[in-house]
Amino acid sequence: MHTDNYPHTWTTTARSFGSWIMTPWGFAVTIYGLNIIAWGGMLFLLLCNAAPAMCHPTCDSLDSPRRIWIEIDSQILNALFCVPGFGLAPWRIRDTYHWCRWRLGWSDRSRRGGLDRLAILHAKWFLRRRPVSAGLLTDSDGREEDVSSPTSRWKMDVVVWGNMLNTVFQACLAGFMWGMDRFERPSWSTGLFVGLACGVAAAAGIVIWLEKKRVRRVTEHPGALLLVPQSVRILSDKTMSSR
Repeated sequence: MHTDNYPHTWTTTARSFGSWIMTPWGFAVTIYGLNIIAWGGMLFLLLCNAAPAMCHPTCDSLDSPRRIWIEIDSQILNALFCVPGFGLAPWRIRDTYHWCRWRLGWSDRSRRGGLDRLAILHAKWFLRRRPVSAGLLTDSDGREEDVSSPTSRWKMDVVVWGNMLNTVFQACLAGFMWGMDRFERPSWSTGLFVGLACGVAAAAGIVIWLEKKRVRRVTEHPGALLLVPQSVRILSDKTMSSR
């Protein structure tokens, strides 16, 4: 039974992916990803001494073709990593501003407003406790009730700061790569900031990916009605009653 669905599933997925690639955004992302893979793979092979013919006079000589191409690959990859690091900086700064309102705000109104704004901006993966007022699921004291299997708030911290620190570390890496030549640049700088930038970005990406899976799993549960915002539920009830 499941075997018959596999061709249909793969065919549908392939067609959807092909249609997405034909869009301007999909084409740009595909070209970007292929460049990352190609230049990253070449850098990996060079670091592994996969081309002994380039080790002239020696593999570690600064004037050898191997070291020159390692520098070229590193500069290209740095430029590619700067595209999301700097291109998404305005949105990351915006999220950090709302995070500061939420975590460092002086008043309850400011803190609640900051979290509300972040919840709206990250609604695809972040579910929060919704205040229960008059209507469905009203609590006698008006307290917040766990009606939506909310996302732990520390995950918002990880995502906001993971993205922001990715931009910061990428700026540090670019400073070393563009501000110094390969003869003066400290050997530890490239590896350190590449590792830090990739690490924090991966942490944020993993949290978002896992939460999206959890949200999808929860919404497929029979009790998924509880996940619908209360304002939408009340509007739906009014529509049904008018009929």
